[in-house]
Amino acid sequence: MNQNVTSAVFIVMGVSSTGKSTVGAVLAQSIKGKFIDGDDLHPKANVMKMASGHALNDDDRAPWLERIRDAAFSIEKKNEIGVIVCSALKRKYRDQIREGNQNVVFLHLHSSKEIIAERMLNRKGHFMPTSLLDNQFATLEMPTANEPQTFEIDVNATFDEVVANAVSVANDFLG
Repeated sequence: MNQNVTSAVFIVMGVSSTGKSTVGAVLAQSIKGKFIDGDDLHPKANVMKMASGHALNDDDRAPWLERIRDAAFSIEKKNEIGVIVCSALKRKYRDQIREGNQNVVFLHLHSSKEIIAERMLNRKGHFMPTSLLDNQFATLEMPTANEPQTFEIDVNATFDEVVANAVSVANDFLG
């Protein structure tokens, strides 16, 4: 792309356990950007609902997505570079985040449900129970070729390869 932009926000998206937080943190460090874990922007009610094994609905996600969008807006307005981790499972969620923001780029980390389930079982200390994985995949609307500034990154690779792919997309966008 080589746009030579001075500000951009990379949204590392995907279902739970694709490695969004870990990849996002390393990506932010690699491109000298601010890192925000979108899980930290969930209202308390959302965290409690998910922790008790109940899936979020669109109404639950609305204030969270507004916070994500506003964080992206703030980063852009300050001419900074940022990485925000956010599941962004539906097209309308991604469009809500794009609203009013010029340089939002989605990096969709993805894999098969079986591989993600295995990862989820091996993960410690997260509020999302494995029982909600089916809902995550049912909710996911895979990005299509006509969705602006959205890139697929297969997580069926080594961690270093996944990060290298994310950094490559970011560097191409930043110019």
